[in-house]
Amino acid sequence: MSTPSTEPGTRRRLIVVGSGIAGLYAALLAADAGADVVLLSKGPLCESNTWYAQGGISAVLDEPAPGDTVAAHIADTLQAGAGHCNEEAVRLMCTEARRDIAGLERFGVVFDPGADGGPALGLEAAHSAPRILHAGGDATGAKVAAALIRAALARQADGSVALHTGANATALRQTDGRVNGVEFLQDGRTLTLHGDAVLLATGGAGQLFAQTTNPAVATADGLALAVRSGAAVADLEFFQFHPTCLVPGAGTPDPGTARGLDQDPLLISEAVRGEGAILVDGNGKRFMRAYHPGAELAPRDVVSRSIALHLAKLGDPNGHVYLDARIIEQTKGPGFLARRFPTLTQRTLDAGIDWTRELVPVAPAAHYWMGGVLTDLHARTTVPGLYAAGEVARTGVHGANRLASNSLLEGLVFGRRAVEHFLEGSPAGPSAPALPPRTGNRLASSAAGADVRATTALSGPPEPPHVPFPAALVGEPAASGAPVGSRLASDGRGGGGSAQFSRDALRRMMTAKAGVLRSGELLREAGDTLGRWAAVVRPGTVAPGADACLHEDRNLLLAAQLLVAAAQQRRESLGAHYRSDCPEDASGIREEFDPTYPNRPKVSVLHD
Repeated sequence: MSTPSTEPGTRRRLIVVGSGIAGLYAALLAADAGADVVLLSKGPLCESNTWYAQGGISAVLDEPAPGDTVAAHIADTLQAGAGHCNEEAVRLMCTEARRDIAGLERFGVVFDPGADGGPALGLEAAHSAPRILHAGGDATGAKVAAALIRAALARQADGSVALHTGANATALRQTDGRVNGVEFLQDGRTLTLHGDAVLLATGGAGQLFAQTTNPAVATADGLALAVRSGAAVADLEFFQFHPTCLVPGAGTPDPGTARGLDQDPLLISEAVRGEGAILVDGNGKRFMRAYHPGAELAPRDVVSRSIALHLAKLGDPNGHVYLDARIIEQTKGPGFLARRFPTLTQRTLDAGIDWTRELVPVAPAAHYWMGGVLTDLHARTTVPGLYAAGEVARTGVHGANRLASNSLLEGLVFGRRAVEHFLEGSPAGPSAPALPPRTGNRLASSAAGADVRATTALSGPPEPPHVPFPAALVGEPAASGAPVGSRLASDGRGGGGSAQFSRDALRRMMTAKAGVLRSGELLREAGDTLGRWAAVVRPGTVAPGADACLHEDRNLLLAAQLLVAAAQQRRESLGAHYRSDCPEDASGIREEFDPTYPNRPKVSVLHD
């Protein structure tokens, strides 16, 4: 497929890359407004982080829970972001949330009802009031995605949306510095699609790490496309890890019950630990009380770091520990786990584990990337004609640590705003520079009394975009979306390294040296290894028509280099970025506590 640029008088074409909540929602809105819309999906439409999202969508509705306000949602988001959020973007997202919840309902999404006839509102970690909408209980992502996919297929049938699955975007096309198309692989052919603008909605990059909650398609494609086109990125050091993810292929330390696992990773909710489950290592020793007084009920990031630190002490940073839920069944009676956690009970059984009798192998898993392609309040990147929304974008709303259930909301709000700007903007007009990465460490409490009017335009001249990595990693942007320049491909640190490059080697190295636990020494080692791999693999030489996996490897290698460089530059611990060599220990972890310290339930656990 090679299509001409849009002619004068015809409908303007928006190319959407990605089929998660941001991409599908934006494509539907643009099509219904009369635009010519083409959506490219690397895999099936259902293969996205959105589909696998168990949590809900946060929003303060027209009839909120008693005592809840938009200002409270803003304050909660800013507090979770550890003083690193863009307050203007947070205020906009929280204020406009109700508009996009209504938009989802218009496209067929049905939220779980409450006792009063309106939608049920749940309470989740670090939210000060119930404001989380769910669909299908713990299957919100799948229910929302399914409804949007049905709507997109209906519009494909009437000719208002063109859907292309199995379409792996490999480069952005540019003319005179403006993005106006996409090159992609489909059925072994390299094709070019021209349009008036491109919206990247490609999701995250969980495949950078050995354990992840993300599907196999999460390989940093959108980030790499944007960087190679000259777009700025920010906050790449902030990657959120979930502490307890079931590990596929792991056995149990009990030889009488050992079984292999062949299922995808499965999140084991904090609520299981809230009911009394404990964590033990391969020797059967409970270890969390040595790291934090809350033990298994410590905050999510502390539990992740404690597990990673314990595994490192045992000499196996890519290993796993075990969740012992048997104690729950013993203390609360037979059948309790099945009644309290029916989905998890079935999923663990499907994986070959009866958790009423067996230990569950778990490890911290890469969950969500707060950083990404730098965008402004209209989802514009620093390259004209290129938008980004969803996890691939760095809007500034998440800061250093994402508040639970804000991710789907961010994709909705900024996916819509990208479409609004595209529809009203002039094709010849330049994209404004993106917002500065942060607006300072103003206290979250300042939002509680702040004016919550939606901001619809940038106020005053924006600061130059911040690029938190050495420019030498990027090379010169190419007008046709050409590969990264020679400075990435030949880092000057020749040799094959201690291991040859492979995706598995990359993921294991990133987990060990740039994952939950980091230090200057580990990051230097990671950077050296990545440089050696880049010099040998020479990702910049991947041919346009090469196998899609080679393009994914190239993207992951670039993303890994950018993440490590950003983590090296930020020497202090902040939010999800923890450096063990930081004098100001922000982790909350200590070496030893009284082992008799009692566990204390937390709202963040009981309402997970």
